[in-house]
Order: sequence, then C-alpha cells, then structure tokens
Amino acid sequence: MASKSPSTAKTTARKSAAKAAPAAETAAETAAAENGTATSKAKFSKAIEEARAGAQALTQEAQAKAGAYKEQIAAKSGDWAADAKDLAGQARDRAAELAAEGKTRTSDALSSLGKIVADNAGTIDDKLGARYGDYARTAARSMQETAAKIEAKDLNELGEDAKEFVRKSPGVAIGLAAVAGFLVARLFKGGSND
Repeated sequence: MASKSPSTAKTTARKSAAKAAPAAETAAETAAAENGTATSKAKFSKAIEEARAGAQALTQEAQAKAGAYKEQIAAKSGDWAADAKDLAGQARDRAAELAAEGKTRTSDALSSLGKIVADNAGTIDDKLGARYGDYARTAARSMQETAAKIEAKDLNELGEDAKEFVRKSPGVAIGLAAVAGFLVARLFKGGSND
C-alpha cells in the first residue's frame, strides 16, 4: 500500500486525538462522578448516623422522663393508698362507735318499753281481765330479758344472731324489716311536720 500522505497522517492524528480527547473527558467525568457519588454516599451515611444518634438520644430522654413520671405516680399512689387506709380505719372506728351507741339505745328502749308494759299490767287486769294482764307481764319480762341479752352481747355476736335468725325464718325477718321501715318512716315523717 501506499504510504500515507502527511495531510492524511495529520487528519488521522487529529481524529485519534479527537477520539482520545472525549475519552479523556469521559474518564475525567467518570472519575468526577464516582468521586461525587462517593461524597454523596459519605454524606448520606453521616446523615443516617446522626439521625440514629438523635433517635437514640430522644429515646433515652423519653425513657428518663417516663421513669421520673413513674416514680412520681408511684409516690402519689402510695400516699393515696395510705390516706385511703387511714380513712377506712376512721370509718371503721366511727361505725363501731355508732353500732355500740345503737345497741345501747335499743337495749334501753326495749327495757323502758318492758317497764311501761309491766307498770300497766295492773290496769290491763282491771279493764280487760287477768288473762290479758298475764300476757302483758309475760311480754314485759320477755322485752326486759331481750334488752339484757342485747346489752350483754358484743356486736359480732349480735350480727351472727341476726344472720342465723334470717336463715331460720326469712319470712319473719322480711316482715320485721317492713315494720321497722314503716316505723322509721313514721318517725321521720312525724319529725318533719313539727
């Protein structure tokens, strides 16, 4: 073949240089792109690490606050429990006092009623006959004995006696409760008219 002319050699050199120049630019751009990607990856990794650290710090802070609130609630609930126990003790003591007072009043009322019936037994003899007078005396004795039994027993024994009575005679217990409710209602109704 023929040798290349100098102008052809120049043209070929230019073409080779033109091809080499874009290849060099592409290599430079690729290197720059890879460098930018690496930088971006590093920044992204750093941002993720900072986010994790921030989340961990927030978690620790939230746990610390939750622990403090938990301690405050535990202290307050302990105080409330102590107050409730104290109030329950006071209520129990007051209820015991009122029950003892009620027992004494009931005993005194039965004893007084028995005495009134016994005192009037003679009048009943004169007006209605000896048989009715004897009934009145028996009723008076029974009321005074019941008053003495009530006075002698403590409140727990009285409660057990009442439970036993209700178990043995529920119909009578309901009837007595109705009569007692009627009498109490009459007492309050009569007291409010005055």
